[in-house]
Parts: sequence; structure tokens; C-alpha cells
Amino acid sequence: MAKRTMPVGSLRGDGPIHGAPTGVFEDLYHYLVTCSWPALIGLIAAAFTVANLLFATGYYFDQGIENAHSGSFADMFFFSVQTMATIGYGKMEPVTMFSNILVSIEALTGLLALALITGLVFAKFSRPTARVRFTRYVVVGPRDGVHSLMIRAANLRANRIVEADMHVVLARQEVTAEGDSIRRLYDLPITRSRSAMFALSWTAVHQIVEGSPLFGQTRESMANCAAEIIVSIIGLDETFSQTVHARHTYELDEIVWGARFADVLVLHPDGSRSVDYTRFDEVEMLTPAK
Repeated sequence: MAKRTMPVGSLRGDGPIHGAPTGVFEDLYHYLVTCSWPALIGLIAAAFTVANLLFATGYYFDQGIENAHSGSFADMFFFSVQTMATIGYGKMEPVTMFSNILVSIEALTGLLALALITGLVFAKFSRPTARVRFTRYVVVGPRDGVHSLMIRAANLRANRIVEADMHVVLARQEVTAEGDSIRRLYDLPITRSRSAMFALSWTAVHQIVEGSPLFGQTRESMANCAAEIIVSIIGLDETFSQTVHARHTYELDEIVWGARFADVLVLHPDGSRSVDYTRFDEVEMLTPAK
């Protein structure tokens, strides 16, 4: 099979790309959708607090809120909270033109913010995700009598990923004929790249035979070219009927030579099967590491 190559920059996807915008505000929507829930809630709370502090400052200098204690910034702040949240207890109200204008601006701001946050939370909730676990290591050892690279993954959800495709790639640093140092990707064909029903575990096997990018490679030769193994899985979540994907990158110190994976499949008396995750990352050495 012909090898496809592609020059790339960062492969793990978590490092900065030189010359590209990296600030949070350069792509705020993407950041808010992909950040963790605690981070999102913290940012919303911070923005809510800052906005109310700004409006409260305006009310404070105008002193145009009836029934508020004179000189009380706290009363102005909590009046701002009531206005932005459209609560309106009726105890405090604006009595000057400036405060009424400020209340109108704040009410509009609150309505827009509520709409934006509602859409953002919905987008985050509805974002399809795959709970796929990859082993801590990949192993190189015999499989069906052939020297092979093996990668194991498991679906942690109780449902299935149908028509799942797995793609394995070798990334390494090379020097072109012109003397340019570039990063190239080589496909590593596996014996079974598609699973009609990815439910428990899946072990991908790439046979290291003549024609394979790994043929003749050793730990030392792969270290010299800063090699990495990249694996990705994409499929259809049968519960939500949405496409989900997962990706993982293995560096050189996560490749174990002369080993095999420990058996993790458990067969129960009723005929059902499960995965023993306590041994999921275990490997068994066959020969001394090269």
C-alpha cells in the first residue's frame, strides 16, 4: 500500500502554532464551548459580577434610586442584580432620568446576556462526545506469528459506537533533499480498521512487514526522528445518532517493545462479557526490551 505523507506542525493539538492567534478572545465562542464546565460557570459568574459592579457604580454616583440607603454601594449593587435578572421586588426604583436610562440599558444587557448564555449552554450540552479510553502504552510484539504494533481502546459508555473507523498514523521528523526539516505523517494500515459495533474493547494491529513505515525501526532510530504514534476513532453514537470521535498520541516512551497486552475480557456465567479496567493498562513482557 502506498504511503501518504503530509508536512504538519503541532500534532498533539495542545501547543501554540507560531504566527497564529492564541488568545482566548481570538475565538471566544470556541473556547467557551470546549472549556470545562467549572471554567464556564466561573467565567459567567465573573462577567455577571463585573457587569453589576459597573452599573452599580453609575447608580452610586447618581444617587437616583429611591429607598436605597444614602451612600450604600451594596444597595446599588443588589438593585443592579435585581434589574439585570428582571426580578424587581418593588422596594427600590429609579427616580432620576439618568438612573432610568441606565436601568433601560441594563435591562437590555440582561436580556441579551440571557439569550447568549442559554444558546451557549445548549450548544455545550448537545455537543457530541465519545468516552473512549486508550491504553497508557502501545506494544510491539508478535501477533498471529507476525511482528506487530498493537493499540487497545475501550468504549466506556454502556451504548455502542456503530460503523467505527480507526486510523493509525506515524509522525516523524525528516529532512528533505533541499535540507528542510519537516514533520511527515505515514499511514499505518491495521488489519481491521472498521468495527460495525464498537462496544467493549478494540485492539488495532499493524503488521510490521516489508513496506511498513516501521519495518526495520528500533527504539533508537525512532528517537532520532522524534517519532509519535497518533490514533483516532470516529463513528456514530447509536443513542444520539451523532458522529463522535476520539484521538490520542503516543510518544516514544509510551511504546513498549517485546510485549503484549494483558487479557482484560471477562466472560460471566450468564454468557455476558465485560472489561476488567483494573488491568486495562497492564502489559506483559515477552522478551527483554530492545
